[in-house]
Amino acid sequence: MKPRLLLLSRPECELCEDFEFALMTEFGASAFELERADVDSRPDWQTRYGLKIPVLLTAAGEVLCSVRLDAEAVADFLKNPG
Repeated sequence: MKPRLLLLSRPECELCEDFEFALMTEFGASAFELERADVDSRPDWQTRYGLKIPVLLTAAGEVLCSVRLDAEAVADFLKNPG
């Protein structure tokens, strides 16, 4: 079973699109399951992460990185997702 990641972003966010492109370029789509969500769709996300998007979270809600891709943090998580 692949690790699950959640990318919080906003529609038409160029920084978010660049982040996702870098994530896919670095790791490929087969390394994990990626869910995308609008940060403004939940008040708690908007309050906590609204100014820090894009934000990449684990399925458990742990922040792996925000604003810029931290490839090392993502790689470490993918090696030991549990």
